[in-house]
Amino acid sequence: MKPDVMRWMMVIAVIGLTAAVGHGSTHNYYRGKTVRIVVGLAAGGGYDLYSRAVARHIHKHIPGSPNIIVENMPGAGSLISANYVYKVARPDGLTIGNFAGSLFQGQTLGQKGIEFDAQRFEYMGAVAKVETACAFTRVSGITSLDRWMNATVPPKMGATGPGTAGHDTSRILNATLGLPMQLVVGYKGTADIRVAVEGGELGGICTGWESLKSTWRRALDQGDLVLLLQNMPKAHPDLPKIPLAISYAKTEEARQLIQLGIHDVSAINRPYILPPGTPKDRVQALRKAFTDTMKDPDFRAEAERANMDLSPLTGEELESIVLGLFKASPALIAKLKQIILPK
Repeated sequence: MKPDVMRWMMVIAVIGLTAAVGHGSTHNYYRGKTVRIVVGLAAGGGYDLYSRAVARHIHKHIPGSPNIIVENMPGAGSLISANYVYKVARPDGLTIGNFAGSLFQGQTLGQKGIEFDAQRFEYMGAVAKVETACAFTRVSGITSLDRWMNATVPPKMGATGPGTAGHDTSRILNATLGLPMQLVVGYKGTADIRVAVEGGELGGICTGWESLKSTWRRALDQGDLVLLLQNMPKAHPDLPKIPLAISYAKTEEARQLIQLGIHDVSAINRPYILPPGTPKDRVQALRKAFTDTMKDPDFRAEAERANMDLSPLTGEELESIVLGLFKASPALIAKLKQIILPK
């Protein structure tokens, strides 16, 4: 056999052996281990429900089929968990973060307390958009958009904190559309807000529609909770008769603020991320596992039973959108900061 032919055969054999060892090492790494999904909001809310559904199925798609557990780490609108995953969690592929993706925009706005750089996270994917809707209890008296717009006493609405969809959406609607509200912040999650609404402490909430319809289903069906506005680029299939917030914007600046601050962020609001420095082979294995889980018939059937919308992004798609937030015009970013993070 000619030397050149032998040399190429050896190269091909080495490449094949390297690929096999690489696959085997990832498979062996996860076998017998436990992977944590650290959820930045309280148990019983929308983020928690999605992550527990993901946890029940993703193990089948990770090499070695590790055990998956969910840990709730609420606080500061999920900022505590985001900082934890960035600064404290080991980059070993065994910790997955799930927090409010609007915190990525918070970094561009200079939000206080953010100790991470979104441009350094590793991105697994996103499970669903957080397309928000606003609803009030019937007993609050705010039972139509006209009544809300003309309310002489600003109704109390609940939110967790800056960097979450409910908080940021509420402030943007107040600034762009003039919708009156007294925003009460500091709740650990939508489950706590729901208790406050049901107890009469609050009149309403703006939050993800998928969370509303899955956790407030009975109140909606009985008319005890009334939907007044949807904050989406186009009407959600579930809400053909609920008005769109952007259609009430009277200036181009108002439309741009709603587009950037609400619509663009909605797609990335339920991210699954890994600490910076996680080995690339584990990142790729978890990205593939996430994408395969989103296609898993059993997972999709569970999501349908629980009224959970699915609009997944791959890790590559999620990363591209997050990095795009850092390219918005400085003037628009400054205005958005003034609204969401008033001094």
